[in-house]
Amino acid sequence: MEYVIIDSSQDGLPAAAGSIWRVPDPGAVEAEFAGAEGELVQRRWADAAVDVRFEELQPVAAFSVVPGRRWGPGWWWSATTGRHVPHGSQAMCMQLMLLDRDPQVVGLSARPVRLIWRDPDSGRVLTWVPQLFARYAKGGALLADCPAMTSPAAGRAERAAVVLEAACAAVGFTYRRLLPPDAVVAANVRWLAGYRHPRYRDADGLEQAVLEAFTAPRPLMAGAAAAGEVLSALPVLYHALWSGRLAADLTRPLGEHTLVSAGCPDTAKDGTEQEQYAR
Repeated sequence: MEYVIIDSSQDGLPAAAGSIWRVPDPGAVEAEFAGAEGELVQRRWADAAVDVRFEELQPVAAFSVVPGRRWGPGWWWSATTGRHVPHGSQAMCMQLMLLDRDPQVVGLSARPVRLIWRDPDSGRVLTWVPQLFARYAKGGALLADCPAMTSPAAGRAERAAVVLEAACAAVGFTYRRLLPPDAVVAANVRWLAGYRHPRYRDADGLEQAVLEAFTAPRPLMAGAAAAGEVLSALPVLYHALWSGRLAADLTRPLGEHTLVSAGCPDTAKDGTEQEQYAR
């Protein structure tokens, strides 16, 4: 049996026109993941997707260090789970930030599963390790890759995406290639992420004053001044923007004149879900 190990980080070329492959039956796709003792376990994907808490697993494949690259593997502390999630690139770290801020996400992990299938065209056994897994509060989950460029998937990445989309759809999951956000959005989310830790939520007892300052929309700095001492209020304000208790247009540069308003209580991520999830 011939195995072809496919690296999900190797893509970025324009998609070839007319690239069509036969997709294996989702019931024939296998999943490989780390067991309780660190051993590799292989099961039918359809069964593992129901039973296995992929958000709690360690990576099934390590992130490689590439000489000459400006980035290397690192760790993201997740406000959603209260744990560190490894990442292998700046693009992946950015997507972790966005998912960590998503109020519907209750679990995150990196490379927790390797999908294995026999290619109907060549007969070879192929594999793919998606870079991210996210569990949603209302059911379902996301398997995702994080390309550094917005160009369509090509070659091996394109072929694997077709298989993973079908395999995920069969179990009520979603597979997506998470494209990089706009540069302004990325910069704003990166800034707010610096205030994601729960310690900023009610720092100096200012949470209520900050929220009340933006009952009606007003400029960011004016609201911070109305809530109390500005340098003390700003971290609380930024945490509220991160969690969704306050809202602002993040497609424009975040600054003193940014219009801030009350967020939506139904979508704010405030730590309650994290405590329930931990139990």
